[in-house]
Amino acid sequence: MNNQISRRSVLRQATAGLTGLAAPYVIPSGVLARSGKPGANDRIVLGGIGVRRMGGALIRRGFARFDHVRIAAVADADMRVAQAIAQPRPEDERLVSDRWVVSPEPPDLRNVALYHDYRELLDRQDIDAVVIATPEHWHALPCIQAAQAGKDIYCEKPLARTIREGRRIVDAVRKYNRVFQTGTQRRSAEEWYTACMLVRNGRLGKVARVIDLNYASPFDPPMPSAQDIPEGLDWDMWCGPVQLYPFHRSIQGDGMSPGLTYRSYRDFAGANFTCTGSHFLDMVQWGLGMDCGGPVEVWTEGEPFDSKTRRAPPVFMRYPGDVILECTASSSPPRFVGENGTLTVQGTHVVSDPPELAQEPLVDPEVELYHSTNHYQDWLECIRERRQPVADVEIGHRSVAVAHLGNIARWVSERTGQTGQRLQWDVQAERFTNSDVANEFLERPSRKPYQLPEQI
Repeated sequence: MNNQISRRSVLRQATAGLTGLAAPYVIPSGVLARSGKPGANDRIVLGGIGVRRMGGALIRRGFARFDHVRIAAVADADMRVAQAIAQPRPEDERLVSDRWVVSPEPPDLRNVALYHDYRELLDRQDIDAVVIATPEHWHALPCIQAAQAGKDIYCEKPLARTIREGRRIVDAVRKYNRVFQTGTQRRSAEEWYTACMLVRNGRLGKVARVIDLNYASPFDPPMPSAQDIPEGLDWDMWCGPVQLYPFHRSIQGDGMSPGLTYRSYRDFAGANFTCTGSHFLDMVQWGLGMDCGGPVEVWTEGEPFDSKTRRAPPVFMRYPGDVILECTASSSPPRFVGENGTLTVQGTHVVSDPPELAQEPLVDPEVELYHSTNHYQDWLECIRERRQPVADVEIGHRSVAVAHLGNIARWVSERTGQTGQRLQWDVQAERFTNSDVANEFLERPSRKPYQLPEQI
């Protein structure tokens, strides 16, 4: 990709090696104000990039139901998926909780423009912002290009495939002064706001440990046998920066199905460590006051990681103040352990031992956390007010970096055949100070022509 991509030149300057560009499938319409509804000039015009699963649910059940939002276009490497954007799916209700839905009235999405190539969507001057919900190997490049094109961005978690990619996204968002919300919705959940307020205001006393899930890491499954590529799917673009895998339905799948998915493969993703971990490790970061920081040490114990058998040793991290994060539990969410007791969240309830730690309300708290009650509305309000939302890009990057550190510690143990080595992490420089092997995993090569721009 070319290094500088201005608002109206995403396509003109993009590398010609990407597959052919087509006109929109449907011309957008319906931009005039209805009675009691905002007019076109008052609305935030959105485009969706990657609408197969979460992206489709975000559009249909989330953003399209706000009166002051118009969905102008969607793009997907699988045109069949783009064409189905107006068709609700049973999983929409599970993916977008009732707590975020502002209207029971289903939106009319029959007239949005459909694109095969997301860069055509970015090249539209009428689109203010984009919702990116591609698989994580396809987050960095669209995020950077959207920032360069002058769009505000909502990007699903995990923010990036590697720590270096995440930092490049942050750099682009800051340089072009974009409003960026990471899709870690628990930042806008009342129970987690309350839990983290309690922890941050000393209800547990000094926190000594946080115990979280022993998350799964990606492994090295055998390459699947090739299947015929369905009509309408640009498989080369779907693989993007990753080596061109043979097409198989399990790889393209939704990433959450039983058995092999793209999340199983290290090339594409960080498996459950970056998937579920992006949510709950984000709560660890919030509860410990580490939104702009993170652990300073990471190590594994027990048997080394085995990418063939999926043997995954427990992971430990040390935060400033000698707080130890133990990724050893059999289930999430994280449990904070302090000198006065323990505290966690079960469902929508804050629970503690002893119970009064969670039951007694805070009075005149010294620490006030950002209080968002609707993750989508928060981003939209911040677009209008030009301020940072509750899950700003730096927060999203720092939280998934914790998950990446866990995977890297396991990969180092597999490479060296040893566990227990404490990898020293420089939080500000974002590199290991005592392991060249660990630093090799901070980034991954990208296939041409899908590399990130050399200059943001």
